[in-house]
Amino acid sequence: MTTKYIKIALLATSVMFCACKSKKMYEVPDVVRPFKGKTITAPPGMVYVPAGQIFEKSSIRDSNAVDTLSQRRVTLTAFFIDATEVSNKQYRRFVDWVADSVAVTDFIKDPKYFVKTKIKSKAKGAKDSTVQRIDWNKINITSKTPFWLNNDLQSKLSGMVQTVGGKKVLNKDKVKFTFVHVQAGGPNDGKSVVDTIPVVPDSNVWAEDFPNSQSDIYVNNYFTNKAFDNYPVVGVNWKQARAYAAWRGIISGSQDEGLKDFGLRFNLPTEAQWEYAASGGENNAETVAGNVAAYTTINVVPSYINAKSKKNLPIANFKQGDGNYTKDGSTYTLPVRSYAPNLFGIYNMQGNVAEWTLDAYSPSAREFVDDLNPVLLFDAPDNDVDVMKRKVVRGGSWKDAAADMNTATRNYEVQGTAHSYIGFRCVMLAPDLLTEQVKTRPQAIKAPKKSKKAAKLTASTN
Repeated sequence: MTTKYIKIALLATSVMFCACKSKKMYEVPDVVRPFKGKTITAPPGMVYVPAGQIFEKSSIRDSNAVDTLSQRRVTLTAFFIDATEVSNKQYRRFVDWVADSVAVTDFIKDPKYFVKTKIKSKAKGAKDSTVQRIDWNKINITSKTPFWLNNDLQSKLSGMVQTVGGKKVLNKDKVKFTFVHVQAGGPNDGKSVVDTIPVVPDSNVWAEDFPNSQSDIYVNNYFTNKAFDNYPVVGVNWKQARAYAAWRGIISGSQDEGLKDFGLRFNLPTEAQWEYAASGGENNAETVAGNVAAYTTINVVPSYINAKSKKNLPIANFKQGDGNYTKDGSTYTLPVRSYAPNLFGIYNMQGNVAEWTLDAYSPSAREFVDDLNPVLLFDAPDNDVDVMKRKVVRGGSWKDAAADMNTATRNYEVQGTAHSYIGFRCVMLAPDLLTEQVKTRPQAIKAPKKSKKAAKLTASTN
């Protein structure tokens, strides 16, 4: 074989090799197929809320309509949200977990309750470190009796556990949860900061909110008695609610394998997320009062007709009028799965307890936040003035009038203040689903077919 032909053969082989290699190196994008299922598997206790839009009402009057409020459209990407308000039982598990942690690390300090874990160093040349962590297998956090209530340990827990009225109760100043979050506003804006929060709810809120009303049964039992396990937790301030969301991510995270790679975290819902979830996906632009236009009457909407009595009965927990709390079926709060869910499958977004949101409160917030996933974040230090520590509260509660039950009503409370009528629920961002609208199609626009007459004219001109 001559040199010329050898070069040609080598060149041809090289081209074939590169062609094969290029097919592997360059990945041709797949065609787009719509999501086949109805929804993504949500973390336990949550429902999937697809991306959508709401009309937010502005706090600034429209110049063309003095008696109405202007509104604007905002878009929310998909997210998961708790189907119910966080219950006493759920929040008590958080308090017990923190109390057990404090008991082991600060009071008992027995090596048998710890395990050493190696952490590989990411820096070149640096040695791996060893960290001592609690061995939760020996604590048994799923037990009906929390570790800190173990009778054999009480002598070592003096100062953390106290006896009040014959019951063992936790010292609020000793049971604190430490977590890391990104600071919003202030000198550490955008930096990770460590926050330490006392987590035991304030049971005295029942007496403090209603000082001239008999409330001993709620003060002494609401959070601790199992009869109230499935009622919404109250007496929890904004910082405690946020700490619960952080803890929930630590101990549970997402149970779905397909979501773990996204690194999603639990948090409080933004004000816009809350309003969209409360709307049930329906158009909420009917009136400036929100989705429910009939809340000026005593027989509030939503309601249903009882089959036997034929009466129109409310299915939201609120105050029906002066001195009238019971027409909705309860005097105070109700279990978190009471009544019927909305179209997203979410319970009690209106009434029962009002709910903390993630947003800082400003009367003009909607004039300068974005129209895509809007949120107003500001972490005020505890020693700041109250006006800087206000957080948005949404939803109305068991003690509020009908006018506060609609999805658009805004209120606020200082971040360190708790009440007997404010609770919360958690959210987690979620990926949007591909719909039928965006799937890959053979041809975007089909050319119109020519008529026989048009075809003859074309032929004659040629």
